[in-house]
Amino acid sequence: MLKYVNTGVVFQEIPDEVTLSINIANCPCRCPGCHSQYLWGDIGQPLTAACLDNMVKACLGEITCVCFMGGDAEPEYVETLARFIHRQHPEIKVGWYSGRSRVPYIINKENFDYIKLGPYIKHLGSLREPTTNQRIYKKDSENNFIDITSQFWRK
Repeated sequence: MLKYVNTGVVFQEIPDEVTLSINIANCPCRCPGCHSQYLWGDIGQPLTAACLDNMVKACLGEITCVCFMGGDAEPEYVETLARFIHRQHPEIKVGWYSGRSRVPYIINKENFDYIKLGPYIKHLGSLREPTTNQRIYKKDSENNFIDITSQFWRK
């Protein structure tokens, strides 16, 4: 069972979206230099579909996207929750920040509107740096994923 630690309505995680960001615990990636090491532990509250629905309903009219920050320990459940949001709230987009280098083969990435991939590697920098190994992709109208990472780079 996925557990979440906290949430926030944010403006920088997904370009051009007002996003309900959900920080998920029990991260197996444990990237050196991680800014969210507290999410490595088995802490927080269960992230059920009912809980998620309540979070989204509390923010309707304010958010345009929900983003799962982590969930790499249970990617199939993250996908289940993404499908749930699209079914219950079709107007809301869904993003997933994964520390993995690739989407697991068992996941149908078309259930997401945005996917960020890549472990944090300190000397390469975060999404804001052109040297980053991390990439964020946006699904287009033909279900292709387009790299939009450069939208984060400092100009």
